[in-house]
Amino acid sequence: MLASFSIVPIGVGEELKGFVAQLMPILEKSGLDFKLGAMQTTVEGDERSVMDVIMACHRRMKEVAPRVLTSITIDDRTGASGRLEGKVRDVETELKREISHE
Repeated sequence: MLASFSIVPIGVGEELKGFVAQLMPILEKSGLDFKLGAMQTTVEGDERSVMDVIMACHRRMKEVAPRVLTSITIDDRTGASGRLEGKVRDVETELKREISHE
C-alpha cells in the first residue's frame, strides 16, 4: 500500500516546518519507506503499519496544536511492492530520461 498524507496544524501560525519536523522521528522509527514532499509525505508498507504511522503522526500533531486536519490518499494494489520508487522509475522509462529534481 502507498499512502500520501498531509497533516496541517490549525491555530499555530503560518510557519509549519517545526511542526512537520516533529513527525520525522515517528516516520524514521516506523521502518517503512517514505518520502517527504513539499506538500505531503508518501509512505509504503502493509495496511496496518501505514495506517498506524499516519495516526501516530496525527496524534503527535494533536498534542501541539488545538486543531489538526489530516488528509490521506491511498493507492492499494494487490501484490505490488517497491512502488514508492517504482512509480517514478516507470515515468522516467516512459520519458526515456531521468526526471530533474531541481
